[in-house]
Amino acid sequence: MTDQDQPPPGRRGVRLRAALADRARTGLGLILSRRLKTGAVPSRGVAFVGTVWTGGADEPRFEMVVLDGAGRVADIRAERSGLPSDLLVLGGVSHWVVPGITDAHVHLSPPTDGTTEPLSTGLETGLVGIRDLAAPLRQALRWRTGHQPPPPGWPVVAVSGPVLIAPGGYPASCWAGDGDTEFVNSPVQARWAVQRLAADGMDVIKLGLDPGPHARPVPPPAVVRAVVNAAHDAGLAVVAHALSVELVSRAVDAGVDELAHIPTERLPADLIERIAGSGIKLTSTLQRFFSEGFGRDAAANAADLVAAGATLLYGTDGADQGRSGAVPAVDPRELDRLAAAGLGRLGALRAATEHSAGAAGMRRRTGRLRVGEPAALVLLPASPLVEPGVWRTPSAVFADGRLTVSPNAPSHRAARPIAPAAGQPAT
Repeated sequence: MTDQDQPPPGRRGVRLRAALADRARTGLGLILSRRLKTGAVPSRGVAFVGTVWTGGADEPRFEMVVLDGAGRVADIRAERSGLPSDLLVLGGVSHWVVPGITDAHVHLSPPTDGTTEPLSTGLETGLVGIRDLAAPLRQALRWRTGHQPPPPGWPVVAVSGPVLIAPGGYPASCWAGDGDTEFVNSPVQARWAVQRLAADGMDVIKLGLDPGPHARPVPPPAVVRAVVNAAHDAGLAVVAHALSVELVSRAVDAGVDELAHIPTERLPADLIERIAGSGIKLTSTLQRFFSEGFGRDAAANAADLVAAGATLLYGTDGADQGRSGAVPAVDPRELDRLAAAGLGRLGALRAATEHSAGAAGMRRRTGRLRVGEPAALVLLPASPLVEPGVWRTPSAVFADGRLTVSPNAPSHRAARPIAPAAGQPAT
């Protein structure tokens, strides 16, 4: 922390800091005591105070993010004087104010009562954007938010609809549910399937290139190229599920835009360079692989890709979680896997915010806090660079003009009005 980041000197500065901390404790205590779930921002706006990380390459600084009554960022400043007396102030010296996270690879699941609404979308945990990468068309259309503001309590939701795979291919023979996949057996059929999905409003096309554990068929190169060309003609990107060297090479040769996972077979150096040089983005899902016992090679690939300059996105691949009815949520373990790949903890947050907000098909999110733009931010009770586990208990989330209090938010304790410690990115 530089000298200009320190609180105002002298007794007046101490009194200002004490008064601000008291207002923040009062405001946060009010919303926690009432356990408000989701509501509109107060007409006079709201301010979040703490260590502010605005995203991107910016450094964290102790500041205040002031939102206007429309939910836009009106100001980001260190000066605490001149605030309206009725302005709601949340946070304090121990809190962090950061952009919300986008999960670029989830699998939403409808409830078991037969309705088509997802069980939960994780907004209260800090997920302000999610991308579902395998669902029946009808469900995907119900969940998709598109260009419109999401419903109360929801993040922005992008969808791919069914995954395009070879007839009899994986994963239709394994975990996929009815309608989660669609067969394409020729270039002509592939073009028709993509055009129909585009006309139905899908945000991105997902292509399955995985033989699975029983060596099932995969789309041949001609079909892969037809999918990519048809998608690009329709203005859509292609996300490929490919884990082996052979099939990753097939996807790269065809010009896919993203890989849905870090590959699990060790990639040769020339393929690493091709991926990085072509601008193909990769969604992490590393914790999923480690949970299944084969994450080591994927983690080594991730480290090589980061060193080569490839862009990694944050994604959890909550397939098993979604189909068992678990609630989507920010996973601190995935953030730590990204940090360990060479990004560091601040770089991992950038991958989960700015980079994932720019994933194919995502809208209405930037992963940044900028004056004049709509706010999508999270108030955390402590530093996520020291302990990523604080994502399990955010104090509040603000997105799309609504303030949401997490049901898991810890009871707020009074904080002494002292200068915050400098937050240093982990290496």
